[in-house]
Amino acid sequence: MPTEFRKILEDLVAEKAPGPAPTFSVFHIIRALELIAEKPIGRGKLAEELRIGPGTIRTIINRLRRAELITTSKSGCSLTEKGLKLYNQIKEVFGGIVSIKEDKLIQAEYNVAMLIKRCGYKVGSGMEQRDAAVKVGAKGATVIVYKKGCFVIPSASEDASREYPKLTKKLEEAFKLEDGDVIIISGADRQETAEYGAIAAAWTLINNR
Repeated sequence: MPTEFRKILEDLVAEKAPGPAPTFSVFHIIRALELIAEKPIGRGKLAEELRIGPGTIRTIINRLRRAELITTSKSGCSLTEKGLKLYNQIKEVFGGIVSIKEDKLIQAEYNVAMLIKRCGYKVGSGMEQRDAAVKVGAKGATVIVYKKGCFVIPSASEDASREYPKLTKKLEEAFKLEDGDVIIISGADRQETAEYGAIAAAWTLINNR
């Protein structure tokens, strides 16, 4: 699994002395790279999408530029070849995210599902992932491991397709699932918070050596 991107992301959000501690996290960096990969995007729009202030977005852009991951021009921020390589490595592990409308596992306005490739062997009870999601503002998170064609919720269900048929059908349609894949279901009262919760939960698996 190409997880060398982990150190790059951690370095981007590390405190740089002298100066104030960063007010953004690795989750903002991942989301920023995703938005920039879609098409060139200006500083103001990027700050709006990330829901952060002008000072914070300026710091993120400067760090991405110094790391040679993006270039800036009148059309906005664009990924460099190095940035695109990093983004593709991230995508190999983070396999996408979709909204869940029915069979919500988390009692919240918005539920999202994120696929993390081949990390099933790192999952324990799922509590660590739930706690990580809650820490960034989500209402909660549930871990599902795709194992031998079944959707396993640790300590809860050996085959969630019986209890949540609409959800598991949605997951099968949305993702190209392989044995050992993990799906994080995160819920929050705002879409972006649910997404950050999913990324935070997923990061505990990526960061688990």
